[in-house]
Amino acid sequence: MDFKTFNFHPDVAAGVVAAGYVTTTPIQARAIPQVLENRDIMGVAQTGTGKTAVFVLPMLNRLMEKKTAAVRALIMAPTRELAEQIHQAIETLGCKTRLKSVSVYGGVGIHPQIEKLKRADIVVACPGRLLDHISRRTVDFSRLETLVIDEADHMFDMGFLPDIRRILARLPKKRQTLLFSATMPTEIRRLANDILRNPSTVQVGTVAPADTVRHALYPVAHHLKTALLLKLLGNTTAKSVLVFTRTKHRAKSLGKKLEKAGYRSASLQGNLSQGRRQAALEGFRDGTFQVLVATDIAARGIDVTRVSHVINYDIPSTPDAYIHRIGRTGRASRSGEAFTFITGEDKDMVRAINRTLGTSIERRTLPDFDYDVAPLTPKRKAPRPVRGRQPQKTRPAHASKGRAKKGAFTWLSNQGNQPAARGDMQPA
Repeated sequence: MDFKTFNFHPDVAAGVVAAGYVTTTPIQARAIPQVLENRDIMGVAQTGTGKTAVFVLPMLNRLMEKKTAAVRALIMAPTRELAEQIHQAIETLGCKTRLKSVSVYGGVGIHPQIEKLKRADIVVACPGRLLDHISRRTVDFSRLETLVIDEADHMFDMGFLPDIRRILARLPKKRQTLLFSATMPTEIRRLANDILRNPSTVQVGTVAPADTVRHALYPVAHHLKTALLLKLLGNTTAKSVLVFTRTKHRAKSLGKKLEKAGYRSASLQGNLSQGRRQAALEGFRDGTFQVLVATDIAARGIDVTRVSHVINYDIPSTPDAYIHRIGRTGRASRSGEAFTFITGEDKDMVRAINRTLGTSIERRTLPDFDYDVAPLTPKRKAPRPVRGRQPQKTRPAHASKGRAKKGAFTWLSNQGNQPAARGDMQPA
């Protein structure tokens, strides 16, 4: 379907042309007409299906039909990266509309946001910082017309549902609500039932990675994962690689190891400042960094079309998390590779992932990799003396009360954990 079919406001249509949009994706073709009819929507679709345009374009169109100086649209997102990404999409698609969007999230100064909120038509926000603005009364939603909750399942994973419900209590009841989620756990279905009025459900595809992704499992001992990763990177024509780890510390450590090995790499994890997070993400997008090492939480909202490989350094904790990770590659009809390192402890999760995919993922080994290298045995450190209890020197038995012979002192261990007094030395 061509975007011209929707008969958008001329300024919105001009933004569509400027963004290079011509043909709709399946979810855009099915959902946009219903959003334009002011229906509530429950959209079930993976990242990379084009769902951002599903709510951005009808929203812009609605705001252009009747201009009012007020916040009339709110979009909630789970991460700073996704909020910024949606904000950029609004600015691109709405470049001819003169409508103002502001992104609101923590980790940056609140006062510049307060000034921008005074002139905003659209607010894109993470729940925590949005609650802060609501409590400060620096944002007014009394004239809100459209609410979007994006990546609702990620909101649930991150513990944001209580915050979302507190925010919902402060919004007008009469509004259009659009909820999007890649999966539908019970809590999200309950939320949808509470806030959507006679919704239209739009589901595109199944909860599975794109057909353009090739999967492989690499059995390996835990202490050899880094060596195997370096070997794989050296053996493949990997243009843009996203590596997932389970912890922030491991993401940071692995990023440094890859950098020392000569790869243009960066890490994306929760301990980074917003400026450094943004620099890592932008560097990965524009090709400055070939490899980005990230945790699940930090990587949510990453929208990089040209990811050639996703490598699970650590296996994800759920099959849904596997789907989300792998969804970063094989996008926009491009082919992608998904490699997962597995240890003997991961067999239950491997079975669960295979059940979700409906097939058994191929297992591979590298013929020129030494899988028999033993782990390094950590060196034993000499025990440190207990602070405040310095070992005492004493005279040898044969020494007189006068000056002792050179080299004749021995160490005395305190008995009963009592410190030896200067006048209480006993002969060894």
